[in-house]
Amino acid sequence: MAMTRRIHPLVSLNPYQGNWTIKVRVTSKGNMRTYKNARGEGCVFNVELTDEDGTQIQATMFNEAARKFFDKFQMGKVYYISKGTLKVANKQFKTVQNDYEMTLNENSQVEEVNNEPTFIPETKFNFVPIDELGPYVNGRELVDVIGVVQSVSPTMSIRRKINNETVPKRDITVADETKKTVVVSLWGDHATNVGQELLDMSDKSPVVAIKSLKVGDFQGLSLSAVSKSIVVVNPETPEAKKLRSWYDSEGKDTSLAAIGSGLSPSSKNGAKSMYTDRVSLSHITSNPSLGEDKPVFFCIKAYISYIKPDQAMWYRACKTCNKKVTEAVGSGYWCEGCQKNEEDCSLRYIMVVKVSDASGEAYLSVFNEQAEKIIGCSADELNDLKSQDGDGSSYQVKLKEATWVPHLFRVSVTPHEYNNEKKQRITIRAVAAVDYATESKYLIEEISKMKLSK
Repeated sequence: MAMTRRIHPLVSLNPYQGNWTIKVRVTSKGNMRTYKNARGEGCVFNVELTDEDGTQIQATMFNEAARKFFDKFQMGKVYYISKGTLKVANKQFKTVQNDYEMTLNENSQVEEVNNEPTFIPETKFNFVPIDELGPYVNGRELVDVIGVVQSVSPTMSIRRKINNETVPKRDITVADETKKTVVVSLWGDHATNVGQELLDMSDKSPVVAIKSLKVGDFQGLSLSAVSKSIVVVNPETPEAKKLRSWYDSEGKDTSLAAIGSGLSPSSKNGAKSMYTDRVSLSHITSNPSLGEDKPVFFCIKAYISYIKPDQAMWYRACKTCNKKVTEAVGSGYWCEGCQKNEEDCSLRYIMVVKVSDASGEAYLSVFNEQAEKIIGCSADELNDLKSQDGDGSSYQVKLKEATWVPHLFRVSVTPHEYNNEKKQRITIRAVAAVDYATESKYLIEEISKMKLSK
């Protein structure tokens, strides 16, 4: 008599559960990586698992478990898995939409599904409208996009700098109901397989849904597929049917604008328009629940009112991957990300600034690219100023020069906990200089709206 298993859907799992068994397909498999830290050396790899409902989770294995299961897990195969542990996912590094991540150890059970009906997981999308892609530029979070194909380029051969390898690339341009277009770069098999399919049917303006795209700042804003991206042509979904209806009825005759062209060079790293979602500082600080469910984004116009000179303003970074490095034994610096020693490193900003507007003030976190625009020099250059003067006068002057200058900021708002107290974390995602002609036009429009509302 065949054993009946009780299968738990991924959506039901949590860290406080007892025994469970899941039935999942491997939809992404990472490489085996080695690492070195204060506790020693080891190896690690991870897989992304998807159940028949389309729910995903990332599972990570270290050392003995990694060696035990690396060959066992094969892309596309289905497995029963039990005796794993779950913890809250690190949102900074997670690559799938799940509140938890799984760890498998050498005692975990992984059994390939044989002689039983398997499944093809439903691909679940969380579409971001093209005109709302700005805040994701150069971020870790991957996005899903749906659009009508406007053009498809021939295949190009691109030589990668990192390993001198030549890979095929194809660009497609898609549009959606926001009347914006964006270029999506397909690489490798995506370029030669589904990319060719799209080229062959491009005269019919197919709808394409793409999962897991990286948002970059090439030409203002662009999208790029990664190895785990999923491309679905003419999907049978409500979103696709709605988009097709819009395009056939009015979209094909509408003037469309590239999303990247709406971003000025000074604000390409994360802004849509600096005059969209404009609020005062008090709107953010007086609403402590903002961002509790997911990060929210706003634009503000404010002044840098204070930069604390004795804060830790930068970190030592790898010149290759920009991740934090530590001093190596003997000399040089060790990069965990690249797994190698380097003789030299660079400094990258990670600091806090106080900003003020007419409604109030707040402390904002700011990272390297945005900090360089605010300070007016690189972290290495500022460190040189600090080191050259015995009294640090040039360093102090440089910081003062950066204060009481107006800027337009695009910020994200998320909650964080410090000393068991929940607080807001407001992070600067983009910085732009104030264009007074555009600013005046914006203020006139706001005044007109106020008059109409009375």
